[in-house]
Amino acid sequence: MRGLARNFAFGFAEKYLQVALALASSAILARLLSPAEIGVYSIAAVLTGLAQVFRDLGTGQLLVARRDLSVPEQRALFTIGLAMGWGLALMLAALAEPLAAFYRQPELRTVLHILLLNFLLVPFSSQVTAMLRREMRAGALLKVSACYCVVQFIATIAFAVAGMGARALAWGGLAGTFTGLIAALLLQPPGMAWRPAWQGVWELVRPGSLAVTGNAIDELGVVAPDLVAGKLLGAEEVAVLGKAQSVLALFNQAVTSAVSPVIFPLFARHAREGNDPVQAYLSAASCITALSWPFFLFAGLFASPLVTLLYGYQWQASVPLIRIMCGAAALYSMLNMARYMLLATGHFAEQARIDAISVAGRLVLLVPAAMEGLQWLAAAVALSLVLRSYVVLRSLRALYGLELMALLRQMRKSAIAALAAVTPALLVLAAVPAAAGPLRMMAGAAAGALGWGAAIWLQRHPLAGFLRAAGSQQ
Repeated sequence: MRGLARNFAFGFAEKYLQVALALASSAILARLLSPAEIGVYSIAAVLTGLAQVFRDLGTGQLLVARRDLSVPEQRALFTIGLAMGWGLALMLAALAEPLAAFYRQPELRTVLHILLLNFLLVPFSSQVTAMLRREMRAGALLKVSACYCVVQFIATIAFAVAGMGARALAWGGLAGTFTGLIAALLLQPPGMAWRPAWQGVWELVRPGSLAVTGNAIDELGVVAPDLVAGKLLGAEEVAVLGKAQSVLALFNQAVTSAVSPVIFPLFARHAREGNDPVQAYLSAASCITALSWPFFLFAGLFASPLVTLLYGYQWQASVPLIRIMCGAAALYSMLNMARYMLLATGHFAEQARIDAISVAGRLVLLVPAAMEGLQWLAAAVALSLVLRSYVVLRSLRALYGLELMALLRQMRKSAIAALAAVTPALLVLAAVPAAAGPLRMMAGAAAGALGWGAAIWLQRHPLAGFLRAAGSQQ
């Protein structure tokens, strides 16, 4: 328990550093760059992000999840990652001009050319980080991430001040990638296999392809709103939607992405040892919802001052979008760990099926909604999350016998904690004038935090046990 909590503590430290620097960077860049410049980079980022899913053909997940990992298999997986990464860099170089013409954004070509350089470097660093995750060395991962984030933050701001526009974000990201690679190489575990070899490649392509198929479909669903908005509405609308999604993504950045590097190896270890991962999943989901439900309720209640504080008043158009999407995001938060359990237990095809159904439904909803405007697009995003939640629940029931009522019973304490958090926040909203702005928001957050903390400890919520165990390691 303590060792696991220690890994969670390192994971949270890593992601909180990322979130803190990302927030500071967003707040500064929102005042240094125009919405159009941020929108151009957003389009480039989602395009390269989609390509990034194919970069290693699922080798990172295989490195973590395989029961026995031999040196020849490491070499084969490295070969796959290297071939895919460099091949995708060439593909993006060829597609940069047509994509810039498709979106009617000439600057997009230059930004894509900068971003594709990351594909030449990442295969090396990802091989190291996957092995560190397999060994659950969260402290080393924290050091690699810190080097990347700090350099990216400093470089991006410097380039933006120098007047480089959308290219500032691309060059800053490349500087961070290069620094992260150096840190990863210095912290690599002993016995890393760096010599490429074709032996065993084809035996690993099939499971890797299933994993990457699901990841690619899922990533398409994530970036689809930006791609659709970029084509049907414009670069500024992409930026506004991006700001709304970035507020809601704060939870995933601060919590989900901090937990997943620990949860995935934990589920994989349960599977390798022949244990049932469902109880571990229920415990993780309970802890996630104890944090996510109050967060999304707070984001909806205080969306306007939150956006003003983070990005400035000029981004208020994102406020109604946040309020439309936050409820569905809260619902899906109790199911977002299911992906890691499915992959860790070898259900690659099932995860790909979930992704295919969910993303197809999202695309069907997004295109007609975008023609009606941003708020309709946000409503389509929210409805697609409800659809995905239903599909995931059916899969969990079929594969693990996990019934909806059993899941909801496990979330009961989280629901009470969310109610204890939102009630005093609502009282603050009623008592403090709206003109108070950020002060009203901070008062609501403080009151809500007190109510939430009391509910967590008085109920002996599972999250309290993890916090105590993590604290005893400090």
